[in-house]
Amino acid sequence: MVPQSQHMPSSTPPPNSRPVVTCSDVTQTFTRGGASGLFSRSASGETVTAVSDVSLTVSTGEFVGIAGPSGSGKSTLLHLLAGLDTPTTGTVTLSGTDTQRVSSRRRTQLRLNHVGIVFQHFHLLPSLSARGNVAVPLIEAGYSKQKRRERAESVLSQVGLDDRIHHTPSELSGGEQQRVAVARALVTDPDLVIADEPTGELDTATGEQVLDLLSEVADDRAVIVASHDQQVLDRITRLVRLRDGTVEAIEPQP
Repeated sequence: MVPQSQHMPSSTPPPNSRPVVTCSDVTQTFTRGGASGLFSRSASGETVTAVSDVSLTVSTGEFVGIAGPSGSGKSTLLHLLAGLDTPTTGTVTLSGTDTQRVSSRRRTQLRLNHVGIVFQHFHLLPSLSARGNVAVPLIEAGYSKQKRRERAESVLSQVGLDDRIHHTPSELSGGEQQRVAVARALVTDPDLVIADEPTGELDTATGEQVLDLLSEVADDRAVIVASHDQQVLDRITRLVRLRDGTVEAIEPQP
């Protein structure tokens, strides 16, 4: 791993960087439906604004943090930036495509080709090996079985797990599982990597190792991390502070 003191993304995107994802005047509302209290867009009930009038552009070479208290809209904003959902109003442009103007199937393909997602709770398939978990996105991408194996093994080697490729999640530590999750996010060589509380389940030392990986990734991709962990916030190039669904501030980091 590259030590933090020797590898920090710069505070501004490099000269040849390009926008990867842009949201413009984005608002996302849901309706709290009936006795179940579940959110939907069609149920009758109280309307809740999860994100309100947010504008943000993230380019290659940037490591952007999103912070805010619980319920501030961090997860909703991540879902919009990743193309997992579309805004109620405003636009999200991901790798040159307006996510609202394409079909659900096209958005799925857009995510597959351009977005890697690292979940807080890893979301690894328990019956598959590390290599099998990393290779899952390549199945939908149409890779042959041999190419899937080669690519998955290559990325696992990059995250320091070349000796663990045949181990299932139950045979891996929490830090190793998170590195498998990072490898899975990188296996399609995406333009954008999104991580939701990537150190939330990890001890400090293991969290630093995962952050080393994400810092390295940010050299030639856009990386967006939602977290309130100070060790994450110490690594980022810009911080987006959310409160009650609105942007309080966007702060460049030293």
